[in-house]
Amino acid sequence: MVTIRRAGSDDAAFLLEMLAEAASWDRSPGSPPRALEDVLAGPSAHYAEGWPHAGDAGAIAELDGRMVGACWFRHLAADDPGWGYVADDVPEISIAVREDARGRGIGTRLLDETIALARDRGLRALSLSVSDGNHARRIYDRAGFVAVDRDDDATTMLLTLVDLDGHEQPGDAP
Repeated sequence: MVTIRRAGSDDAAFLLEMLAEAASWDRSPGSPPRALEDVLAGPSAHYAEGWPHAGDAGAIAELDGRMVGACWFRHLAADDPGWGYVADDVPEISIAVREDARGRGIGTRLLDETIALARDRGLRALSLSVSDGNHARRIYDRAGFVAVDRDDDATTMLLTLVDLDGHEQPGDAP
């Protein structure tokens, strides 16, 4: 049975593990994710290091009591942007599901819960970056994210939650 709960400060180590999983989206089936030390040595580190910062929020998926996935957002600034940076007031999403738990709708449920958290906080939008060939792109498309920029082999996507006039945008939020 899959349950989704909100991420807390006790989940910092798991979010780092999920960051390594996300950074390894293109690995061969059955092979381990990139070493966490390698991920933390690069620009992806700021997505989860020091969890939680003010404004961070996310969700954790548990399958039969074992943590198997996470989706979270974090505000990054123009002077230290992430791969999917759009604006200082638009947090970026990170998401990952362990290989042995994929194909069960867990990523979609995590994304839906994280979007709901963003709506509850009155955020105007969420952004993310997805590499070409990453099959997770389809859940972002279904959730209403739209491509807003391209960089080499990745697309920056944006989900508008509230327009500039303060009107909530329609969506598939739970």
